Amino acid sequence: MRWIILVIIYVVLDIYAFQAFKTVTRHTWIYFLYLILSLAVLGYMLYQFNIPEKEGLTGPRSYAIGFFLAFFVPKLILFVLLFGEDLVRLVVSGFQKLIHTNEAYSLPSRRKFVSQIALGIAAIPFASLLYGMYQGRYNYKVLKYVLHFDDLPEAFDGYRITQISDVHSGSFDNPVKIQYGIDLINEQQSDAIMFTGDLVNNKASEMDQWKTKFASLSAPDGVYSVLGNHDYGDYVNWDSAAAKKANLDALKNVHREMGWNLLLDENKILKRGKDSIAIVGVENWGAGFKQVGDLGRASAGLTEKEFKILLSHDPSHWQERVKVDNKKFHLTLSGHTHGMQFGIEIPGWFKWSPVQYRYEHWAGIYEEAGRFLNVNRGFGFLAYPGRVGIWPEVSVIELRKGPKPV
Repeated sequence: MRWIILVIIYVVLDIYAFQAFKTVTRHTWIYFLYLILSLAVLGYMLYQFNIPEKEGLTGPRSYAIGFFLAFFVPKLILFVLLFGEDLVRLVVSGFQKLIHTNEAYSLPSRRKFVSQIALGIAAIPFASLLYGMYQGRYNYKVLKYVLHFDDLPEAFDGYRITQISDVHSGSFDNPVKIQYGIDLINEQQSDAIMFTGDLVNNKASEMDQWKTKFASLSAPDGVYSVLGNHDYGDYVNWDSAAAKKANLDALKNVHREMGWNLLLDENKILKRGKDSIAIVGVENWGAGFKQVGDLGRASAGLTEKEFKILLSHDPSHWQERVKVDNKKFHLTLSGHTHGMQFGIEIPGWFKWSPVQYRYEHWAGIYEEAGRFLNVNRGFGFLAYPGRVGIWPEVSVIELRKGPKPV
């Protein structure tokens, strides 16, 4: 039924888009080319999502999603603009009929310049979504932040953390680009590297060809990691509960094989002389997603006095539980949202993505009452095989003691 609804919506949008082309040009070959491409994209989408033996949102399915979005979004824009013109045409013709009651009713024809403007506007997301698939998904950016804390232990003044999140290795298809991203992480020469979940899309085996590369990540104080909602295998139809558990056990072992310190509702103490900070890792807890993490168990043995860095995949955990916890988690590192892999960002001026209507905290640094949250935009991608405006991110956070300079 859902596919029938999708086809109906797609056809309705197609009718309006086709009208724009007819208004702008008289070349019939353009009409045929448009219709062939449009039907091919829809057919490929229906084919990929109705193959019984396939599952997940990777490989050909992800490209089916990408090409579908590249056609669907521009058509939606065309529909909105041309439907708006139709409403104006109806009002104008109705007004003319009231004034000239003896004349036959006629609807004004479409204006060519309106269709030209509509097509020009629609071309922007069309080109952007195709570019995002071709280049944007591996367009890694290093974003650097300096955070100030009055109670940061003296020995950790200037301590640097590199955070990555949402690798989604099952979506990768370019070893050269992935190696470039890994080298970029190591080039930051931070004191510690912290990964905040979603190593895979669904299965531990997705890391088979990538774990050697990610094992090369190194920092003086090590690599720390937690699980994300995709790591539990909840989005796959397993043959049995035992098979699902075996997959999760295998994924946990992948972390260990790579030399990462996987924190499963537990904490580790990093010491420098007489000073120390606590690295706390909680299993996934998200509003509307899997909630297995136990913040109390993860911070067992700690009080409100220690300086604490929390790794928690879903930023809604910070909003719902972490920022009001009496133990005071100074800095929380999260991911999960990907920034929806689509949006507009002008650093220091403007930041927008559709995901902000789902998550209050969705990308970058947030602060309340001296407690900070960084939401990493993600290293990889899922479903739509690209990124537009919201680029894959390597976060570098420097901790400084004392108040922020005015």
